[in-house]
Amino acid sequence: MTVLMYPIATEKSVGMIERQNTIAYVVAMTATKPEIKKEFEALFEAKVEGIRTVNTADNHKKAFIKLKKGFKASDIAVKLKLV
Repeated sequence: MTVLMYPIATEKSVGMIERQNTIAYVVAMTATKPEIKKEFEALFEAKVEGIRTVNTADNHKKAFIKLKKGFKASDIAVKLKLV
């Protein structure tokens, strides 16, 4: 089962990439923070500092993935064609 479903590309989430070094993703409802971290680090070869998750009213789960210093969320956003 894949945990990461797709990145969120709203104006607010793109601002988070630039200001907070954070990428927003929609993830599987059953995904745990360790699972999200493991899959993200394997896919993008970047170290994760922390993850915040939110369950939305429309039955989605969003993960806000903050990267450690030395890794740029903007580089990953370019790979994902978000910016």
